[in-house]
Amino acid sequence: MSSIEDGYLWNETYDGATVGFIILSASMVYFMVIGLALLYSGLARRKSALSLIWVVLMSTLVGMLQWYFWGYSLALSKTATNNKFIGDLNSFGFRNVYGKSNDSSTYPEIAYAFFQMMFMCVTLSIVSGATAERGTLFPHMIFIFLFATLVYCPICYWIWSPGGWAYQWGVLDWAGGFLEIVSAMGGFVYSYFLGRRRENLLINFRPHNVSMVTLGTGILYFGWLMFNAGSALTPDLRAAYAFANTNLSAVSSGMTWCLLDYRSEKKWSTVGLCSGIICGLVAATPSSGCITLYASLVQGIVTGFVCNYATKIKYYFKVDDAMDILAEHGIAGVIGLLFNAILSADWVIGMDGSTRHKGGWLTHNYKQMYKQIAYIAAVIGYSVVVSAIICFILDNIPWLKLRVSEDAEARGLDENQIGEFAYDYVEVRRDYYEWGVDTDYRHSNYDDVNAQTEQNSNHQLQNLASSSLSPINDDSTISNHTLDSSSTSSTTHRLNEEK
Repeated sequence: MSSIEDGYLWNETYDGATVGFIILSASMVYFMVIGLALLYSGLARRKSALSLIWVVLMSTLVGMLQWYFWGYSLALSKTATNNKFIGDLNSFGFRNVYGKSNDSSTYPEIAYAFFQMMFMCVTLSIVSGATAERGTLFPHMIFIFLFATLVYCPICYWIWSPGGWAYQWGVLDWAGGFLEIVSAMGGFVYSYFLGRRRENLLINFRPHNVSMVTLGTGILYFGWLMFNAGSALTPDLRAAYAFANTNLSAVSSGMTWCLLDYRSEKKWSTVGLCSGIICGLVAATPSSGCITLYASLVQGIVTGFVCNYATKIKYYFKVDDAMDILAEHGIAGVIGLLFNAILSADWVIGMDGSTRHKGGWLTHNYKQMYKQIAYIAAVIGYSVVVSAIICFILDNIPWLKLRVSEDAEARGLDENQIGEFAYDYVEVRRDYYEWGVDTDYRHSNYDDVNAQTEQNSNHQLQNLASSSLSPINDDSTISNHTLDSSSTSSTTHRLNEEK
């Protein structure tokens, strides 16, 4: 009987509701990538807003190809039973993934492989935030491919493959606290090698679009609920419990962060609220299927408090972590893993009817703490060392420099790396830059700006007319230059009003 015919027989044993649940969960997890793209874009400045959307989306495409070729096999191989560190290539190119995921499962392995692919996409998207406003894009894609292969896949194998050492040791990591730590360490190391942004460009720095930050956070919230609930791989009680735990952790963390910001600034910060919510979601990732509901509330409060102050760590290390990846993902992920050692319960873990574990301190399993700490230390140490080696090698290859030039940074990555702009306003500013107009209110008189803007606009139109061998009959060309002129005039009029 052929493998295709076997496949038709296998379909008779699959549960349609379970397969649909996994596919829906995977799709919602990928929606988180869109949320991250909008979040990072809103947190950046206008002139680099589009580049962050591009780098997040492209990193997921690179990751998907890697996962298809050998990523899934290296990370979740079931045949590498004698290797506790990394899988084999038995499922290279998604071979041998059309049967059951395991003997007792009611879904095909390819659905599970697709679901896990989305998890890695989210991890790579988080790392890509480190390129903010100063990172070259092509070398980062090379980094992403190597990072996925050499960092993500081995650690994923440790905890989620039956042959992994952490899996066999009994470490508790429900939906992937390791991927939060891995992305944070990778992003922090990458930021270190990139160096700080130009100090004069950071004066009075603010996110350029807080509405986009809020929209991105909302999408993340929506997707994260299924990120954690979907890790049950079946629509059962444990999935519903993880869903509820995730929500409670996000609620209490968001409120805690917001209150701390109000205490110091006497203002209600929207960005602070979004940051707190994300931290709560991150902390719930490893713990939502293990701890009790009241423990999630406590976890959220602790996470919001600790991560709010953890945003200062980057100043201690003098690393320009533009998106606060270390605090919001790394520290929050560590907190979630530690809560598994303290407040996980055997009866919560056993809600799926098949998993057996002693839990943590709450159910008198006091040995769980050192297992969780050892696991955290191994993930951090391995991620930092291997990420640093990859960055060092790439940055020392002349055509793979990780950082753009000072001129490119000043102009913005949208112009230098993308060639497109999120906002027309940036294009007008680009013209000022090329004309040598100083628009800094501390140095320049806006009357000079107006005069030079008008002079250069007229000069461009004269050059267009004089360089033509025949009269200009192209309506689109005329309208485009008229639009440029009117756009410049409206901008200078706005500058006069500001003055």
